[in-house]
Amino acid sequence: MEAAGDSDETSPLPSSSTTSSISHHPQYPTIDPTTFDLIVCGTGLPESVISAAAAAAAKSVLHLDPNPFYGSHFSSLSPPSLVSFLNSSDDHPSTAPHAVEDSDDHATFYLRRRPVYSQVETSGSFPEPSHGFLLDLVGPRVIYCADSMVDLLTRSGASNHVEFKSVDATLMYWEGKLCLVPDSREAIFRDRTLSLGEKSQMTKFLRLIQGHIASEQSVEEEKEGILRIPAEDLERPFTDFLQNKRLPPKIKAMILYAITLANYDQEDAESLKNLILTKDGIESLALYTKSVARFSNAVGAFIYPMYGHGELPQAFCRCAAVKGALYVLRMPVSAIIVDKETGRCKGIKLASGQDIFSQQVVLDSSFEVPSSMLLSNVLDKKLNSYSSDKVARGVCIANSSILPDSSNVLVIFPPKSLYPEQLTTVQVLQLSKNIANCPPGWFVVHLSTPCNDAILGKEYIKAAINALFLVTDDGGLEISNSSPNGSHIEEQKPTLRWCIIYVQEQKQASFGSLCSCPMPDESLDYKFILEATKKLFTTMYPEEDFFPASKASEDSVEENAEEGESLRA
Repeated sequence: MEAAGDSDETSPLPSSSTTSSISHHPQYPTIDPTTFDLIVCGTGLPESVISAAAAAAAKSVLHLDPNPFYGSHFSSLSPPSLVSFLNSSDDHPSTAPHAVEDSDDHATFYLRRRPVYSQVETSGSFPEPSHGFLLDLVGPRVIYCADSMVDLLTRSGASNHVEFKSVDATLMYWEGKLCLVPDSREAIFRDRTLSLGEKSQMTKFLRLIQGHIASEQSVEEEKEGILRIPAEDLERPFTDFLQNKRLPPKIKAMILYAITLANYDQEDAESLKNLILTKDGIESLALYTKSVARFSNAVGAFIYPMYGHGELPQAFCRCAAVKGALYVLRMPVSAIIVDKETGRCKGIKLASGQDIFSQQVVLDSSFEVPSSMLLSNVLDKKLNSYSSDKVARGVCIANSSILPDSSNVLVIFPPKSLYPEQLTTVQVLQLSKNIANCPPGWFVVHLSTPCNDAILGKEYIKAAINALFLVTDDGGLEISNSSPNGSHIEEQKPTLRWCIIYVQEQKQASFGSLCSCPMPDESLDYKFILEATKKLFTTMYPEEDFFPASKASEDSVEENAEEGESLRA
């Protein structure tokens, strides 16, 4: 499968931009027909999933993107293209959306794109040739081997268009050092950094969790004496439950931040909305343990798509194109057309001047539209994972691995591990040439942390970079090499060659007479994004199934289960 890359790359999907007819503007093609069941603007992951689901339900779909590549805010780009995308100026009018009456029965609201990225800071010089690198806008991000995303890829047929590699190991930054996070009882007893008492406590805890999960799945096993965790404990904060099990701080931090993947300090009593309940923590642990053993050729619980996360929206776009969806890149949307009588959207106006009509229009969330047409709080609040309104991200290029003899590594910086006042987790993912996103001898490292204060979020990213890399004065690198808490990783650090740090705004999915898809969130996986996307689709088409399982996909799942499920690689 071709990767989304530089702006001069050929589009890998069918596109009406290849047509020879010219419409109102000589730069753009004429689109025919002019009426569709669904119009989707933006080729990010949520938009592409909705497009593929609608096409699978036999809806006529027009899918547009102003960019010359697929993926929008979920794309994978070369370093120059990434810098250009983050710094790109708004092509639309700077004024707020406004209506121009141009018909007796409808009004045209001209749109603009709101700024999504800010505080962009670049240091060093990226290696040449730069087109050998593919950098994720949404990084760091992984997929659980037993995740709903894997199920969705299989049911939709998108799994035929993307391949994956395993994440080799998970590390946690603890007391100034990187330590391995064991993912099984066997790994616990092989670990040389844990004391015998710690190994015994962690093994006992995992046995309790596995027994509870088994008792939920089988009444017979419960009768055999497998104890379940009391119902009152399930509704308590997970950190209190762990404390009552007398787990040492290091083991507790591993479970909360490196296995359950909590984004916020679970010891912060003032932040009640961010606390994970025991039932949710156990659900995450169940997903993690199920993921570890799912694929015979996957080392741990997580996998990563070859060529980057930009492959995922492309895979769903391919599924939609096979079902008849029409794709047009380099086609901006300049306005929406609104019925005066009903106030509902009835179509869009393209930058070419052509009007296209549909009763269902989906926009990526960077569009600003009249507030009366978007009900921002319609979705269930549980589908909104944004406890912060921003996420600080960073991308680094280094000359060696964070962990010797390992290629693809996940690193977790728990709250307070970098600064005493740090209340969020910094998540880091190192990728190597076997992912096909960088040349041999180089490593790409993605970092992120949620934040309400952009400056503070960037400081946490810089502190994590400093903890992992040797920062020299070459190339104008501006990151301080002093450690925030006076500690250093003892092993030889990789040398940082180039990095970019930026802040991304977050916005949840919403719907009204227009639908708006969610921005990439602060999570390491796609759970909340997929839940919100499914909610949007079922709201638009309550009578349709969201990717009903086909006979082929059912057979594929059964065949994989019989063979121990081998990862496509």
